[in-house]
Parts: sequence; C-alpha cells; structure tokens
Amino acid sequence: MSDVTYPADGFALYPDRSVVALRVNGELKDLATLVSETDAVEPVTSDSPDGLSILRHSTAHVLAQAVQRIRPQANLGIGPPIENGFYYDFGVDEPFTPEDLKAIKKEMERIVRENQRFVRRVVTDDEARAELADEPFKLELIGLKGPSAGSGTAMAKVEGASVEVGAGELTIYDNVNRDGETVWKDLCRGPHVSGTRVLGNGWDLTRIAGAYWRGSEKNPQLQRIYGTAWPSKDELRAYQQRLEEAAKRDHRKLGRDLDLFSFPDEIGSGLSVWHPRGGVIRGEMEQHARKRHIAGGYTYVYTPHISKQDLFLQSNHLVTYKEGMFPPIRMDEEVDENGEVTKAGVDYYLKPMNCPMHILIFKERARSYRDLPMRLAENGTVYRNELSGALHGLTRVRGFTQDDSHLFVTPDQLEAETTRVLEFVISMLRDFGLDDFELELSMRDDEKSKWIGSDEFWEYSTNALRNVAHASGLKVTEVPGEAAFYGPKIDLKTKDAIGRTWQLSTVQVDVNLPERFELEFTDRDGQKKRPIMIHRALFGSIERFFAILLEHYAGAFPVWLSPVQVVGIPVAEEYADYLEDVIAALQVEGVRAEIDRSDERMQKKIRTHTTQKVPLMLIAGEQDRSGGTVSFRFRDGTQENGIPIADAVRRVQHAITAHTLVDTADDFA
Repeated sequence: MSDVTYPADGFALYPDRSVVALRVNGELKDLATLVSETDAVEPVTSDSPDGLSILRHSTAHVLAQAVQRIRPQANLGIGPPIENGFYYDFGVDEPFTPEDLKAIKKEMERIVRENQRFVRRVVTDDEARAELADEPFKLELIGLKGPSAGSGTAMAKVEGASVEVGAGELTIYDNVNRDGETVWKDLCRGPHVSGTRVLGNGWDLTRIAGAYWRGSEKNPQLQRIYGTAWPSKDELRAYQQRLEEAAKRDHRKLGRDLDLFSFPDEIGSGLSVWHPRGGVIRGEMEQHARKRHIAGGYTYVYTPHISKQDLFLQSNHLVTYKEGMFPPIRMDEEVDENGEVTKAGVDYYLKPMNCPMHILIFKERARSYRDLPMRLAENGTVYRNELSGALHGLTRVRGFTQDDSHLFVTPDQLEAETTRVLEFVISMLRDFGLDDFELELSMRDDEKSKWIGSDEFWEYSTNALRNVAHASGLKVTEVPGEAAFYGPKIDLKTKDAIGRTWQLSTVQVDVNLPERFELEFTDRDGQKKRPIMIHRALFGSIERFFAILLEHYAGAFPVWLSPVQVVGIPVAEEYADYLEDVIAALQVEGVRAEIDRSDERMQKKIRTHTTQKVPLMLIAGEQDRSGGTVSFRFRDGTQENGIPIADAVRRVQHAITAHTLVDTADDFA
C-alpha cells in the first residue's frame, strides 16, 4: 500500500470485489469514503455478518426502486436487513400478487445490470422533507429523529427504523446511473455496496405479507415483500435447499400430521390445545425436567394466572411492558340495592411473567444467609398480548408455559451459582439430544443513562458472568449494550439438525426487582442486605422448545419421547394373540406399546406406522411364535429378526432409559 497517497478511498485501498464496505475507526462506512493515514481502517467483506447486512440492505433498496418503477404511487416504508435476508414495506392501493412478484424481480434484474451507484448525501431535516414530500412514512421517521432516538424511545419502537434515521445527521442515498443522473433516492443511514452490479445473482424474492406501520394495529396496514441475498448464486441455492428441508420439518405441519396439537378458532389465536399424543411427549418433557430440578436442589412452587394491578405496578411491568399485557379485568366492585358503588373495583391482569409472584414467596417470611441460595421453580403459564401477525405456531403464542426458575443468592454466591445453573442447563438440553452450543454475554455499554445500579455492581456481576461463560469451554460472544437495563445476562444458543440457530436458555442477573420489593436477608454479620436475583428459563417456554425439538427430529423422536414407543404388527390375524402377550409384557414394564389389529394388510400397517414415526415395530409370524421370538422393524426400513422375548423387552427398556434415538437396526444394540 506504499504507493497510495492519503487521503484515499476504499476503492484504492481494497480493489478486491469481495470488500463491500470499510470499518473506519470502528464505524461502518461506504467503500467510497475518504480515509487518512491516521485512520484505523478494516475491510468489510460480503461474507462477514456486517457485509451480509450491507449486501441485503442494498438489495432492499433495489427492490423498492423496482416497485416504484412498476407502481409509481407506492409509498415507501422501511426496508432493513434481517436474518437471512431483507424486507421492504410499501403503502399501496392494491395488495401485491404472485404475478407482481415476478414482474418486480425482472425489474430488479434490470437495475442490477444497470450498475447504478449508491451515492451518500447529507441533508438537513428541511431538505429531506422537501425531497420526500410525497413519502408520508419517511416524513414521519424524520419527525422522530433526534438525540433521544435510542433504546426505549419512540424511534426504537419503529421496527427497522435504525436503517433510516438516528441521533446523527440525516442522509439520503441516490441511485446514480452511468450518465450521472439520479434515477431514484431513499432516506437511509447506509452504508451500501458501491453499485447494484455487486449484488450479482445471489438474491431472490421469497414472499408477500401484511405488516402494520410501526408494528401497531392502530396504524395503516402495509404490504411487505421479503427477500434473501447472499454473496453468490451457490450460497443462495444452498440457502434455498435449507428452506426446503425446513418446510418439511415445519412443526405446524408435523403437529397436524402426527396429531399432536391444534389451535381451534373457537378458543382464539395463539392459544393451543394439546392432543393425547402431544400430551404424552409434553408430559415426558415436564416429568424429566422435574426430576432433574428436584435432584438439583430446586423446589417447585405454584402461582395464580392472574393478579391485582398493584403487583405489576410495583414490579414496573405495567410501565415498561403494558403493551405486551392483556387488557385488565375489573373485579371486586360492590354495589348496594340502589346500584350505588359501595366498594371500588380493582383491575386484575393475566400475568405476563412469573417473577413477581416468586418474589412474594421469598418475602413471605424473614430470610437468613443460611436460606440462600433459594431456588424456586415453576411450570407457570403466562399470557402475552402478541399482535396477530406475529403469531407463529407454537414458537410465538399468546398463552404459554415457562419452565421458570428464580434464584435468590448472596453477592458472593453469584459466580458459583451461575456456574451451577449453566452446567445444569447444558446437561438438561443434552438429555433432549441437543449438543451444539454457544454463549452470548450481554453487557452494558458506556451510555450511562440506560442502566441502573452502581458501577461496582455492573463490574462485579459482568465479571462473574464472563468468568462462568469462558470457563464453560463454549464459544462466547460479548455484546456491549445488549444487557437488560438492570443487569447482564448469558444467552445460550443451540443449532438444530439442519444448522439453524435457536436461542434457548437465559441466565439474567437482577438487582432491580429485589430493590423494588425491598427484599432482605440477614447476613453472617447480622446486617440486613439485599439478595441478587437470577432469572433462569431453561426451555424458554415448553411450547417453543417442543416446536424446536419437533423440527430438530422431524417428528421422529427418540424412543423415550415417542408417544407410541412400540407397535405390534402380526403377519396375519392368527399371530395377534401371541403378539398381544408380548405387548402386554412391555406394558407391564411401563412401555407405551399397542397392537394394530385392524383389517389392513401387514405392509399397509407398516407404511402407516412408519409415517406416524413410530420408532419400533414389533412383527411376529409362525417362525417367531414357534421359537418364542419377535422381529423388529425400524424407521429406515431395516429389520432384526429372531430376538427372544425377554431380550426384546430388555432392549426396548434400554433404548428408553438411555434416551436413544433409534432409526436403524444398528441403533438398537
């Protein structure tokens, strides 16, 4: 680089086409940005997380330009990058159709070939309003801009708004053609790739959906177009193949096909009922977790589904989380015979979280350091007022059961107890067949106004969680600024069978609620002190974890979780009584076993139970009856013959107690 004269732009520094942007002194900048010799400059490649976001955001701009070429009256909403892709929202008179999507894609291909340049331009608020006078949603965003446009503000509540405006200067990105003409523009913070040709052919449009402006049903409903973008066509194809596999594993489809759960319209959106087979799996999950928790020193408690508003005022949920709570239910009002109110009513709320009630259990009596750590556990059903458009099978519902735990510890117990919690969580998830984990440590940043609690608390608790995370031996990513306002946390993420990442368990440190509820314990020195509270959800919610497992196993659960573990299939009706005796022997040992005595032919029965993902099919004919044996058929179609009945019972029991995934004869040792 010695022949470069400073200041230089990124094109001179990094001619490699895989470099799509720069990080200059820690900030992402366009490749055309001029830099000096004293600047710390790093290349941002298209295959890095930041590079992918820039690539996807630039593709969203091309989508918006294509839509306005086809429908000039379409108003622009917001078009941020998201995981695996991007979207853009539009205000249009008529909803988009699949045919529209094809036309928009062709127009995007033309824009990509035109190799328009993305050119950044700083504007004043008045200039932006004048240039975007016909874009009401953009004008609204300009009105929200300001120094307070950070976490917890009106701006932060506009989904994806950070790609448009923030606390700093306003910028517009012009799309400039080869003749130097600006052919399109959009309010945007950037950065972007240098030109549309960089996007190549590694992108596609995926679907159309409705979305309320600013995420509120009180606002107009817009049309949202989703897409995906990758550095190459090969990576796009690989992603599309993953999507095809994910569609086969969709827990909503499997739930119907395997008769596990449903969402009856008569009950309401986002409220599930569990069918007998789904109930068996859920029961096994809960019972196993309960045994492990009790062995781990937890005590189970039970709390109501509803509470007076005072509890949620004291916990501050009615201030910080009211939009996520169901409307109040007015109760306890008393009237006399004349209809006059003699006692005012009180508002009750369905609980959105279990923690305030667990706090009241702690507070019910005086506590000593000898009582700590106190580990409370509950399978507590909670209710969230989710928007209908956000609901998604069991992964996003309005009523769900959290396997919730709250631990009350002394400050000097924090690191040891967090270590114990994390080890317990990982061990439990491994019981369910998940074994690819990494951790994310969410910490505070330097913006002092966002956080409560002393510097000493933050330093101590963050270091404790950092020590625990790194001692685990797992990959740890530290994320400044993503802590809860009252304390740091560790999030555990896992990958499923097709490589998707899911966030599961959270370990959250909290000194805020102990302070708000004035919790105390008497320490060794006789002084009253505040405990530290640890919030810990292992599954997150039982419903969501069930959905993850269902997709992870594609419905073919390990034997211990399968609703039907063994099904008996006689070669002919004359062998049914013999097989009934074998099934009865298994049932005595607690195995979920049944016999198929339907009039269907044997091969049809095998196909039916294979489709239902039954792990073990027990087959018997003349040779088995004569020899006191049975034959096993497995989900992959392999078979093992001539197994003595006692040995067969023992091997089934072993497969259950060992939590074995049995798909083939080789798995059934």
